Amino acid sequence: MAIKAHFKKPRDYEETVISGLDLACYFFEIDCLRDIITKDLDTLNNRLGGVIGMNIDGHKITFIVNPSAAMGAVGRAWAQIRMTAKDRLGSFRSLITTGQGDAERFARYALLNGTELIVCVGGDGTFNEIINGFMGENGLVKQDSRIAFIPMGTGCDFIKSVRIPKGPENVINLIANSQTRAIDLGSVKFRDHSGKRSQRFFHNVLSFGLGGEVVKRVERRGKALGGFISFIRATMVSLFTFNKKRIRLKVDDSFDRYITSWHVAVANGQYQGGGMRIAPHADPEDGLFHVTVIGDLSLSKILINMPKLYNGDILEVAGVLSIKGKRVDAWSDQGVLLDLDGEQPGRLPVTVEIVPKALPIVASEN
Repeated sequence: MAIKAHFKKPRDYEETVISGLDLACYFFEIDCLRDIITKDLDTLNNRLGGVIGMNIDGHKITFIVNPSAAMGAVGRAWAQIRMTAKDRLGSFRSLITTGQGDAERFARYALLNGTELIVCVGGDGTFNEIINGFMGENGLVKQDSRIAFIPMGTGCDFIKSVRIPKGPENVINLIANSQTRAIDLGSVKFRDHSGKRSQRFFHNVLSFGLGGEVVKRVERRGKALGGFISFIRATMVSLFTFNKKRIRLKVDDSFDRYITSWHVAVANGQYQGGGMRIAPHADPEDGLFHVTVIGDLSLSKILINMPKLYNGDILEVAGVLSIKGKRVDAWSDQGVLLDLDGEQPGRLPVTVEIVPKALPIVASEN
């Protein structure tokens, strides 16, 4: 895999791009040769440091940017965001993702090399990767670290459940004013697509059943129409092809039974799927999951009540259950796919546990 590192001035701002394209190797070699010919050894050292280890250089703030988020809108807006951040926050490091998993690796490296605040510029998927970079088996990999979120994805469901404003300038102002809250996270153990036991953290919603099928369809077709339209289209198509699943569901010691279900959502936040208010009373600071079970309803009843999935009245529908708890276990003899913060990482069985007050996040107090 070829790697290109590209740095821009001024000196107190450096940007690292790691690319998997073969062409990047060619351009990288040209850049290095130019540095050698011009005897610009400082730039050459920075360039090589970026390739070898991203060279955080003790920066206390690191921006992790997904330029492909929101169908490329982040990439187009980044220059202006960067200028605003530099004016309000001073010097920072910026790392640019080019593929899945980059944000998690960048976050982990930055935290272990002196960064105290990581700012995510992207959508819920990028934010989830960064959170997994923050978290280890015993909690935060770096104590006294914080995360901030400039939401610019196609869905950005999570900000509807926490006090994070829209607009990069508003979030940057919150960072400058050091407003921070501690949110809960979910820890989930599951089977990945190869059958291997895996563990991930999530900030918003883990669901299984119809949600996993919908995300699989969205990943295959893309989000060219935006988050809301992409997810509702995939939902409507999946409703006519999906077979309800028989699942054993256990929530703490208060609920343990076999259910026939369309969809089970283990919610930390209220919204998923581009605006579906699946858990109207969920609160990322209450130390509990709000589990919504859409049970053995007929297809016609699902279609009739679809608007209630968006307006917050879903719990009024007969056959929809709401359960609170700190641990959720689920098993099935059928193949039941997962939806983890808008990604489709694997399938049942799962064990899900709340991690209370796990992550300090920049958010408004009001």
